[in-house]
Parts: sequence; C-alpha cells; structure tokens
Amino acid sequence: MRFSEMVEQAARLEDSVVAIAAADDEEVMDAVALAIENDLARFHLFGDATRIQQMIQKRALRESQFVITHTSTSQEAAERAAHAVRKGDASVLMKGLVPTATFMKAVLNKETGLRSGNVLSHVALFEVPGRESAIGLTDAAIHIQPTLEDKVKIIENGVSALRALGYGLPKVAVLAAVEVVNPTMQATIDAALLTQMNRRGQIKDCLVDGPLALDNAVNLVAAQQKGLTGDVAGQADLLVVPQIEVGNVIYKSLMYFAHASVAAILVGARAPVVLTSRADTAEAKMYSLAFALLNAQQTKKVKQTI
Repeated sequence: MRFSEMVEQAARLEDSVVAIAAADDEEVMDAVALAIENDLARFHLFGDATRIQQMIQKRALRESQFVITHTSTSQEAAERAAHAVRKGDASVLMKGLVPTATFMKAVLNKETGLRSGNVLSHVALFEVPGRESAIGLTDAAIHIQPTLEDKVKIIENGVSALRALGYGLPKVAVLAAVEVVNPTMQATIDAALLTQMNRRGQIKDCLVDGPLALDNAVNLVAAQQKGLTGDVAGQADLLVVPQIEVGNVIYKSLMYFAHASVAAILVGARAPVVLTSRADTAEAKMYSLAFALLNAQQTKKVKQTI
C-alpha cells in the first residue's frame, strides 16, 4: 500500500463527512483544501464561524462543501464535533486548534463522545523513502507502559486499521532489544506470549512474531543473518513497541531522519479520530484523513453485518 493508493481508495467512498473541532486554524484549513482537491470528503466545521468563512474564501473553496457551526470556545467545538460523529452526522472526527487534553476529554465523554468500551490506541503509517510499501507503528501516543492485556488490544486495533486498507493478513512484529526471551527483560516475555497467543488463535487475522529487534523486523537480510525464519521476520507490516518512549523515538526518527510521510489515527473508539500535531504538514493531515475514512468505511461494514 502506497499513500497515493490510500488517497485514491478513500476518494472512491461515498458520502464521507469529517467533523473538525476548532477548525478556525490556517494549518487545518490547508489540509481541508488539499482533501477537497483530492475529493476525499465534505466537512462539518466547528469553531469561530467568521474566521472559518474568511479562511474558506481565502482559499476559494466552494461553500457547498461545508457545514459551519459557530462555537464560542474550543471546548464547545470539541464536544459538539464529537457528538456529531456519535450521532452519525459525520464518520470521522478531526482535531483542530484545540488543546489535546480538551479534545480527548470530549472524545471520551460517556454520554456525548465516542467511547466504545474498547481500548483506544494510536496507529501510525509511514511511507519511507526506499521502501516499497508503507509500514505501521503502534502505540506511540496513548499507552505509556502497556500491560500484556493492553498489547493484545493494541495489536487487534492495529490489525483492524491495516485490514481496512486491504492488508489481508498483516505481519506483526513485537519489538524488543533482542530476539531471544530474556527473563530480566519484560518486553521479550510479553513478545513471546503474544506470539504464542496468536498461534493458538487468541489473536486473530494476523501473523505475530517476537521478540524481534527493529532491524530483524524490517530487513530480511538482517533477519537471515540472525537465523530468523518465518513470515514476519524482515517483512513486518506493523511494529508493536513495548512502551511509549520507543514508539515516540521511532516515529520522530522516521520523520526527521528518514523524511518519511506519515498518516496517523486513533482507533478503538466508535469512529476513527484524526489527532494530528501542529508540526504535521497539510499533506500529512490529508493522508491521515484518508486513513481514517477507510477505517470508518470498514467500521460501517462490520456494524452492518452484526
């Protein structure tokens, strides 16, 4: 899967609507303009209506692409945008110019937000120069020190996110510093347990292997030099990190050293959530929207079969 293919797939979806909390932000509106240029969605924008209209006019965008709801504060914008998605008026929620803590409080509100009872986790997808296909990373934003049980849910969320893009049986590498189980290193014990749980059918719809060091997860030659065999070693589609610091460092290393493009969403809620950074480019925000829209479509299909 290349990001261009992901955008093309998302553009073929019908009736896609994105609710944006505190959309009165230049960087967010640049991403919206790019998304409209690629026929991704229509938008319900919450925030300062006057400023939003000025930004739309500045970019010469068609007002028919938007519904604008004026809100007085970023908190109100977050709450009303989340509620719009909960009601089914939009399929994806996106963060605008609102503090992350305020935004996540609205997402997790039991009565008006998107809490589903499932574990919420972050899934990032990177298109790295020199690699033929994108590679996923989870969890680099939500779980600080995930337990074994948390990691099961994190894997399930990540696998679901990739399957929405067309990955039939994602290859999941559970990362650690070494490739062997070391009783003094909890990450290796968890990785081995997760691998066995997958083999026994407790974690489904994917192939899990670990512990694997990063090089042996993504490079086939490195895996072969260590004598590692199987379908995951050197060929991983999804990297599962042992703790947030590892995920954060890999995430930012790929962006700033490898100059990778990134798409990232939160999964596990009632609907996908786009939680971008102000440092993300308009293109990255647009890729994240495409990623979220494809996951929203998959969620809709699952609900229809239940």
